[in-house]
Amino acid sequence: MVLPERPLAELIATLAAGEASPTSAVSVAIARAEEGAALGAFVRLTGERALERARALERGAPAGLLWGVPLAEKDLTARAGVETEYGSRAFAGHVPEVSDPLAAALDAAGAVSIGKTNTPEFGLTGYTESAVAPPARNPWDPVTGAGGSSGGAAVAVATGMLPAAPASDGGGSIRIPAATVGVVGLKPSRGRLPFANGLETPGGLSTAGAIARSAEDAAILLDALVAGGPHHFATRPPGHGPFAPAARQDPPRSRIGVTLATPWDGWTSTDLDPAARAAFDRAIRILGGAGHDVADAAWRPVGYPEMFLTLWRASAARIPIADGDLDALAEPLTAWLVREGRALGAAELLAAQQRQAAFERRTIADFAAFDAVLTPALALPPRPVGWYAGVTPEENFARQCSYAPHTSFVNVAGLPAITVPVGGEGRPWSVQLVGRPGGEERILQLARQLEDARGPLPYPQFSEKSARNPGGLLGELWT
Repeated sequence: MVLPERPLAELIATLAAGEASPTSAVSVAIARAEEGAALGAFVRLTGERALERARALERGAPAGLLWGVPLAEKDLTARAGVETEYGSRAFAGHVPEVSDPLAAALDAAGAVSIGKTNTPEFGLTGYTESAVAPPARNPWDPVTGAGGSSGGAAVAVATGMLPAAPASDGGGSIRIPAATVGVVGLKPSRGRLPFANGLETPGGLSTAGAIARSAEDAAILLDALVAGGPHHFATRPPGHGPFAPAARQDPPRSRIGVTLATPWDGWTSTDLDPAARAAFDRAIRILGGAGHDVADAAWRPVGYPEMFLTLWRASAARIPIADGDLDALAEPLTAWLVREGRALGAAELLAAQQRQAAFERRTIADFAAFDAVLTPALALPPRPVGWYAGVTPEENFARQCSYAPHTSFVNVAGLPAITVPVGGEGRPWSVQLVGRPGGEERILQLARQLEDARGPLPYPQFSEKSARNPGGLLGELWT
């Protein structure tokens, strides 16, 4: 059997052809999630609810881009009637009455939610370890973590529990775990999604996006998220899609900037592991060999750390835990961030937002000569579970920046970006492509060229059963 390189695209085709049913697809996904429970991909499975929806879909005609496809939301996304804890003890047993727009968009596309994927408390960190659930572990080496904050979603996709997964990214929360476990992570431009205007958080850093096993599959999920009613919260960036057909096409000859610079240089260690540098150099050779013009981006960001820290703290200030309950209900890093954020004055926050606007303009201007800019995805190999624990909040944050120093600036500038594995010995190593505002189409095409040069993306063998059937959900449907 040929392993599915595009499990979402192939599953959609399989369901549409009647070769598998929504019920069978959902049943397999639930079984694989249960089998791989030790990896911490899910905090909650809603099997009976999922099967009920799958059977309801089968009673009607196929409708929607994701008809019958099993997916799951991150435990930051409210789904009516399903326990949603936001990774926090403060919300133990919380059952929302109304679904968030992302969940509604997936429902409208015909998808079937099988549960909630693992996330750290309020999605605040670049690793997925919390007080309410076991950590999300890297299936390539379970001693190490899966990254975060969408670590559970990344593990589910890497192991074939899900064909793809929606996620969110406020500083790298899609791209960090995707790169950690060796799958594709797509963060769209600010304002791309019709149900988000970028004003929900200070600086508009966070947006929903996709984790998948290929650029095409990420594009399909983005198409489903972008689809919706005609009334949008924000003006859409240029290039409205659909993105999946574009992702299947070769890009025109492109000018690609390359940079190893990070906005954290001089603030914390941003030394690049030799394997990360080798992946970066390999991507340069592949893109140059494909006929693209590759040149130094000559990007030298300044004045970044304090601005980002101010926005991050301000975002935490709105977490609905009273000051007197922080020590009892919140984890130490969260409590520190909330207190720091609530101590900020309006003038300090406005000054940070002005510096953000200047950084956004300067970065877009510095990158204007390029169709895309290539950076490493991560600076270091995956960190052991517990590496961020037992240190001061300041050291915790510095370690996060040392691990993934190339991701957060993309959120600050509102740009699209995609991480894609390009190879590695024994474990995947990825690179990041950053696009122009509204430039998702080009980075998807370039990512697909990197995939073609890399060859088949392996599945980690996380159990005896999956070792016999390493092709993920489709592998079991087809046997």
